[in-house]
Amino acid sequence: MPVQTTRRPSADATRPPVGGAAAIPPQSRGGRGGGSSPAKRPRRKDPLWARLTVVFGAVLMMTSGVAIVGSKALISQATGDIAQRNLLGEAGKSDAEGGASLDGPIDMLLLGVDARERWAADDVRSDSIIILHIPATHDQAYLISIPRDTEAQIPAFKKSGYGGGTDKINAAFQAGARNGGGWEGGAQLMAQTIKRMTGVSFDGAAIINFGGFKNVIDTLGSVRLCVKQEVKSHHMSYVNGKPMWNADAKKTGKTMTPVVHKKGCQQMEGWAALDYARQRYGLTNSDYDRQQNQQQLIKAMAKKATDKGMLTNPVKLQQLIKAAGKAFILDTGGVPIEDFVFTMRGVTANELTMLKTNNGTFNGDGNGKEVLSPETLEMFQAVKQDKLAEFVFNHPEVISSRK
Repeated sequence: MPVQTTRRPSADATRPPVGGAAAIPPQSRGGRGGGSSPAKRPRRKDPLWARLTVVFGAVLMMTSGVAIVGSKALISQATGDIAQRNLLGEAGKSDAEGGASLDGPIDMLLLGVDARERWAADDVRSDSIIILHIPATHDQAYLISIPRDTEAQIPAFKKSGYGGGTDKINAAFQAGARNGGGWEGGAQLMAQTIKRMTGVSFDGAAIINFGGFKNVIDTLGSVRLCVKQEVKSHHMSYVNGKPMWNADAKKTGKTMTPVVHKKGCQQMEGWAALDYARQRYGLTNSDYDRQQNQQQLIKAMAKKATDKGMLTNPVKLQQLIKAAGKAFILDTGGVPIEDFVFTMRGVTANELTMLKTNNGTFNGDGNGKEVLSPETLEMFQAVKQDKLAEFVFNHPEVISSRK
């Protein structure tokens, strides 16, 4: 039976700022910013949310056409470490945008951060910016990456004291996170920037710490990725056969052998998959190729999690979700994870379509600055109008060739 949920609380002023995943109390549940913003959609339990979890690496997806494992209490215990916070602020869908229910199209913002322990929590940019669109037919899911270097008008953001300005879009996260804004503020400012640029507002969001993905992939065992072009790692080397960050490898004083990702399809362990998905130097289309590689990784994780009955194993299920708790911060509209997970069904990874912006290559404005092409802006307009399937049919060149 569906679980009824209530509207989110309208204010979050009493909550402390967030600096990173570790700083967020797992039990915290919050609402979108209050004030004079349009009324936000009331949230209810809906099986559609299972489809959204596919792009979170499938680690929250409990079922794929099979019976769910364990009780709601078990799921609640397993998901207790996954933090839920207000990541959208004023960029959430209003009632005027069809926010009364989840019967219509669903748009989610996925932000990948490459946070490492030695970096300050408020000095991290979001280099992976992905929009997930699910049409009102609920029979398909699309992933669209926004180039990290796209010039954007970033609005003023009171929480972090940012006065607004023009910068690369990945700087929006950093600007919102500074001065106590934390990762929550970073996500909110990013969401507002994207809404201003594309017109798309959101039903929910997730911050994905790519470093935390390693544990998820290791729990899965490995993932199958297809390397389109050989690339030497800019970040890691082998020391005595052991992969290490270059900064740590240099400290050993021993011989360093570069990690090289060879062309072809192969099974990758967590560290290798993550390292490959981080690369952009040496790739023909730089960040655009990296975008496609990261989309491929997300789809590969979804596929692996639903293969060979992995999600019918209660022990493996708990391990996956606990690993996810270290990799994700979610905004699910205030719906408790255990409630919507328990009665949902997921989609398979084959129902994910990966799309390219700017035809998969740099699009300059004549002054050396990167901008979204007219075709890409038209694609985002199709997202807003829930006509993306029609757009893709008429513009098949936007479909990524990665499998």
